[in-house]
Amino acid sequence: MKDMNQRLEELPKLAAEARKENQKYFQKLRKRPYKRLDLLVQEIHEEEFERTDCLECGNCCKTTSPIFTEKDIQRISKHLRMKEVKFVEQYLERDEDDFMVLKSAPCTFLDESDNSCFIYDVRPKACAEYPHTNRKKFTQLGALTVKNTEICPATYEIMEELKRRMPL
Repeated sequence: MKDMNQRLEELPKLAAEARKENQKYFQKLRKRPYKRLDLLVQEIHEEEFERTDCLECGNCCKTTSPIFTEKDIQRISKHLRMKEVKFVEQYLERDEDDFMVLKSAPCTFLDESDNSCFIYDVRPKACAEYPHTNRKKFTQLGALTVKNTEICPATYEIMEELKRRMPL
């Protein structure tokens, strides 16, 4: 298997080449409900994350921001012993969709020496659930999953394996 740096280098091109195919795949999935789809995707997710170590990669933390919910802000600011208002002021901004996101990338809380997270135990819900390939109602996450294939090598591999195991 390729090392993580090779995978990350190739990912933008591979994801771009597969984008239209993946979008069409999700359109077909939504038209035909498959009873066992969530179970199949969960199985593929687990298999992929036995091979992929997020700490080797960290690309999501280096390139994008999660959405911070009000509960995330409360939990993290308490953990950091900061007032919520100060936490928001220091780290967050509203994006074009009116979501609270980090002001900058890479993530402020990423330790780039080993890709660990300073606030891992209280991280945003969006981080804990990333890349969202093991959630129920997978077909509803089509646009997000296709976007995540450009960021997360595991998501790209999960989509490719899903298309192999369940051709439409």
